[in-house]
Amino acid sequence: MPVTVLLVDDEPLVRAGLRAVLAAQPDIEVVGEAADGAAVIPLVRELRPDVVAMDVRMPLLDGIEATRAVLRTVQDPPKILVITTFENDEYVYEALRAGADGFLLKRARPAEIVHAVRLVAEGESLLFPAAVRQLAGEYGAERGNPQARAALDKAALTEREAEVLRLMARGLSNAEIASGLVVGTETVKSHVSSVLAKLGARDRTQAVIAAYESGFVAPG
Repeated sequence: MPVTVLLVDDEPLVRAGLRAVLAAQPDIEVVGEAADGAAVIPLVRELRPDVVAMDVRMPLLDGIEATRAVLRTVQDPPKILVITTFENDEYVYEALRAGADGFLLKRARPAEIVHAVRLVAEGESLLFPAAVRQLAGEYGAERGNPQARAALDKAALTEREAEVLRLMARGLSNAEIASGLVVGTETVKSHVSSVLAKLGARDRTQAVIAAYESGFVAPG
């Protein structure tokens, strides 16, 4: 089954470019388009895409609020890939905090766009981990979040789970974590799943944000 994608951007040229790149792939199908976040929920319910590629800045309903709305109201929601011009942008960070699974730069090369959609659909890894780490360190650590700290304390992570979370926050993949800890990849996957479950995190991105906002991991 191909990965199905809904494109949401107020610039027709951006949508056309993304459609051309993604439609050329045998394992990806673009099932719809929208010019604003306000149209996302009915289209998601009708088309049931695996991934929504959504601009972070739109005139009526931006990508942040659209992400919140989808995750709040849609059962079994799709993965959300935020499209942005600048990676070091507080709007992007707020979209990730709202539940977006990753972000994609508008200037990305075609191969990077395809890789981003596949990666988000699989839900296995962070996109642009260094950039996510920078965003979390800059915007998350400075504001602090008592709720994140309380949630982390309540999670009662084991010593190994805490170690895995620190490595996740550094942007390491499952394979890189496994190599560093000298364990199997399946063991790491099990630890990651347990960390996400205990933190109530939707994905690795949310877990990394929680790690920084709680002060569990310090920027730099």
